Amino acid sequence: MDILPQDPVILMSFINTKLRDNYPNLDALCQDMNIDREWLIKTLKDAGFEYSVEHNKFW
Repeated sequence: MDILPQDPVILMSFINTKLRDNYPNLDALCQDMNIDREWLIKTLKDAGFEYSVEHNKFW
């Protein structure tokens, strides 16, 4: 997870770009990028963002 941005707003933007351009869902992204899904959801939730399965993005 060292390659991930540390700032939560930049992290959200980075993840959303990856989801939009390369992954059909959060599970596929986390598996491919070796990211702990629960850590990612909690980190972004703590910053005020929630994942929408329907839209496949954090907002």
